[in-house]
Amino acid sequence: MDTDTPRGGGTNVDNEAPRIEPTVETDAATKTEDAELERTLGLAGGLAIGIGTMIGAGIFVFPGLAAGRAGPAAAGSFAIGAVIALFVALPASELATAMPKSGGGYYFISRGLGTLAGTVVGLSLWLGLVFATAFYLVGFGYYAVDTLAELGIAVGNGWVIPLALLFGAGFTVLNVTGTENAAKLQNGIVALLLSILTFFLGFGGLDALGLVGEPAAPERFAPFGAVPVLTTAALVFTSYLGFAQIATVAGEMRNPGRNLPLSMVGSVVIVGVLYVATIFVATSAFGSERLADLGETAMVEVGRHYLGPIGAVAIVFGGLLATISSANASILSTSRAVYAVSRDALLPRWASRINLRYGTPHVALGLAGGPILALTATGRVTILAEVASFLHLVMYGLICVALVALRRDEPTWYDPDFRVPGYPVVPAVGAVASFGLIAFMQPTSQLIGVAVMVATAGWYVYYARNVTLRGVL
Repeated sequence: MDTDTPRGGGTNVDNEAPRIEPTVETDAATKTEDAELERTLGLAGGLAIGIGTMIGAGIFVFPGLAAGRAGPAAAGSFAIGAVIALFVALPASELATAMPKSGGGYYFISRGLGTLAGTVVGLSLWLGLVFATAFYLVGFGYYAVDTLAELGIAVGNGWVIPLALLFGAGFTVLNVTGTENAAKLQNGIVALLLSILTFFLGFGGLDALGLVGEPAAPERFAPFGAVPVLTTAALVFTSYLGFAQIATVAGEMRNPGRNLPLSMVGSVVIVGVLYVATIFVATSAFGSERLADLGETAMVEVGRHYLGPIGAVAIVFGGLLATISSANASILSTSRAVYAVSRDALLPRWASRINLRYGTPHVALGLAGGPILALTATGRVTILAEVASFLHLVMYGLICVALVALRRDEPTWYDPDFRVPGYPVVPAVGAVASFGLIAFMQPTSQLIGVAVMVATAGWYVYYARNVTLRGVL
């Protein structure tokens, strides 16, 4: 069968139609026209992907910023983010077992709600990942400067942005030269990161409870009231952006009706507990006011407080690894988002060209790398993080709406291995919570997010309004 034969409905202004690959699923593999994915991933593999994509920059960059906004109740902000992620994880699991495609949330929404919603989400996902990557790179810059300071080379915060830009360009080139290299780097970093965090949180937790040192001085749990807890939840939700990545490997998972939802829910719970424990340990070491003064690298001083110079070096090293891991994974995901919408004719076909030497989508990577470096140059950590959360929360809310739409119409091809318990309450709560959290962001972030969505809707009207994607598998 000719893989270039378009079978999607309609064409864009360049007279290009979506390229749709029919999928055949068996218990042993998922087969498309040009690939056969063996089902080799079990529950442990799914958990590793989920945890690996979520444990990153947030756990090292956010504690000082979050404690300054909400005090010790910032732990509740991270818990709220985890609960919202759980309400979206279950609908995403059902959709992934019904449509085991690599496009993830974009694919579910475009096939469940149509081309307009798909265009807005697909292009917003691309830009949302661009904002997230820029946030990770700025965080990396702060940790790089602190690393140099620990080595006795004090260069000052004036080097934060230049270092972030230098490594952002490097990660883009790394991904162009092959995803295998990028994946090896990612797996190694996650393993080291979990080791550092487990040791630090174990010792810090015992110390904070007074079991190995002096008990921490009590501080009022929510000194600024309830609203800052919610505004902080909107800021730190960036920390949970990776859980939906598990949906992209549904076609490679054994017994997906069981392992996929367990992987999503389990990874969100584990990462949520780690984030809450981190805030508890950090606010037990210093008051929230002191943490806020320490800013993006407050965790370095927390490490020094509990374990002396060794603790500071371990956290600096962990922060570098985390920000590298998050930035590298996001650049990879950003390019794949561009690739997916291009194959569906929502962007020109040339955006999904593959580099013949390295087998990577080099044009898509270029479309990701350029905007990332431009936003990194702004250095606006909280704005970058909130806009990334805004655009992802819109996608998560629409995933829940797409599930309701598909259940209501129940097309003949819709046969998921897993169905959401508590339907329709669970997807309804997931949608309301996702859209509702946006209301607690700062106006600048909301304005940028809305502008991005209006611009993507305008692109749909100009370029892809005649393309049909709803129900096209």
